[in-house]
Parts: sequence; structure tokens; C-alpha cells
Amino acid sequence: MPFEFPEGLAPEVYPLAWLVGSWRGEGVVKYPGIEETPFVHDVVFDHDGGPYLRYESTLRVLEAEVPETVPDEGAWPERDGATLDAAAADAPVWSTETGYWRVSTDRPDGLEDDRHPLEVLIADPAGRVSVYLGAVGNGRVDLASDLIARTSTASEVTASKRLYGFVEGQLLWVWELAAFGEPLQSYASAKLTRRPSA
Repeated sequence: MPFEFPEGLAPEVYPLAWLVGSWRGEGVVKYPGIEETPFVHDVVFDHDGGPYLRYESTLRVLEAEVPETVPDEGAWPERDGATLDAAAADAPVWSTETGYWRVSTDRPDGLEDDRHPLEVLIADPAGRVSVYLGAVGNGRVDLASDLIARTSTASEVTASKRLYGFVEGQLLWVWELAAFGEPLQSYASAKLTRRPSA
């Protein structure tokens, strides 16, 4: 089935069109001082016709057994959709984010012809606003923090990287953090499935 651009999507964000929609899946958060914890991750990329995508993310902590290690080659333990929906309904919120994704008109030297420069602004209620720069192309997004501003009461996060990959119809996601005095390292990862349109 050929890909169709979402109705009304601005041409400026065509390189991000494959992200548009609602996604849900399971993942694991683990970091020094944070025990390995399973979660359900909901992500929405939508638009209002402007030259950007709106982004919303919610992580909810799940009660479940976590495997000793993340399985290789995508062999992730999974619940079916209905079971995951039921588990997520009562799961407490771990974190939320909102933001905007834009394809930049500034093309950095050395960026491959089949990739597009990307600017992402993300805010969270823990008191941080992060600006990421990166690239999108070939079903992959690579982002690295350019600026992380925080309120006086927010935990210090000094760097962050994110990777999104579209693999066999699913959205794979990895988040690295340098926070709480720790060096940049894996913080969370998940595998998401596009939810049917309402």
C-alpha cells in the first residue's frame, strides 16, 4: 500500500510525515539510582497545517516482570493491544512532554543528501525545556541536545540524545541522558505500534 501524506500537512514537514499519528508500546527505564522499570509509552505526532509537527509523550509505569536483559534483534516481550490498553488505564504517570518538531532551512555541512536537518523543542512539567538538533531521513531520526534550560527546582540534566527508527512498521525509540552527575548513557527505550485512527 503506497504511503499517503496526511491531509493538510505542510510541505515543509514532509520528511516527518511518517511519524504523524498516535503510537503506543512498551519499554523499560533504567539508570543509576533508578531500578529497571517497565512502562507503557504513548506518543502523538499531529499537525494543524503549520510548518511543524506537534509532539506529546506520556510514560506510565507498569507492574510487570522485566527480563534480565533487553533481547537482541527486536525479540521484545509484548502484551497484545487490549492487554496493554487495560494495563495502561490504571498505570501511574512517570513523565510527560510536549513540543514541536521542525525541519530546518539551515543545512549543516556534511549532512547526507537523503537526510534533512531537524530542530526539536521539548518541555516537561519537571521544569526543563530542551532544544535538540539532528537529522531525519530513511526512516530514522537522530537528535542531540543543543540546550537544556531548567528552573531552580528541576533536576540537572546536562545532555541528552534520542533515536527514533521506523522498523517493520514499528517505531523504535532510545533515550540517553547525562543527569544527576552521571555521564551520558541509556535511560529508556521502547517499541511502539501505530494506533488505528479514530
